[in-house]
Amino acid sequence: MFTGIIETCGEVADLEPVATGARLWVRAPFADEVALGESVANNGACLTVVEVSDGAMRFDLLHETLRLTNLGDLATGDPVNLERSLRVGDRLSGHFVQGHVDACAEVLAYEPVGNDHRFAVALPREFAHLVAPKGSICVDGISLTLAELHDDRFVLWIIPHTHEVTNLRRVRPGVRVNLEFDLLAKHLARLREFGR
Repeated sequence: MFTGIIETCGEVADLEPVATGARLWVRAPFADEVALGESVANNGACLTVVEVSDGAMRFDLLHETLRLTNLGDLATGDPVNLERSLRVGDRLSGHFVQGHVDACAEVLAYEPVGNDHRFAVALPREFAHLVAPKGSICVDGISLTLAELHDDRFVLWIIPHTHEVTNLRRVRPGVRVNLEFDLLAKHLARLREFGR
């Protein structure tokens, strides 16, 4: 379980295709503090640390992970939003995030407006029922609040702090971002599906 509050931006050291998917190496300030088997969200995708060496963590990515997330789009040097799992008793500054990416979506706009940035993302039609105005959404692992909701897109407003400490400083139209929809909305939709 995570909160969507990015702990640090790591940097891709290597992404190597292998028969089972890929091996992802990410440099991070806390790499030498993590234990093997620990969960770390990478751009919102919960991954297991399988090796640590020289300030970098290795994660094994299955084909399914590559299919459902934007992690396969990464290149050496790219920033990656990182968050270690929530500890019992920690403050919950964002919202409950599982680290299970529901979909990837295209960035439509990321433009400065005064000191802030207007961030527009395509809304996959099959998930439109899971979002609400002023509701929470996790984008590349960042807990954000929907400011505008349209049939085919949603808009978020990014404050300077979030822009500076996440991978959003490198985002541009056309790239894909990972989306995780609100946990409560998903459970309610499932209950409704069965008429309960």
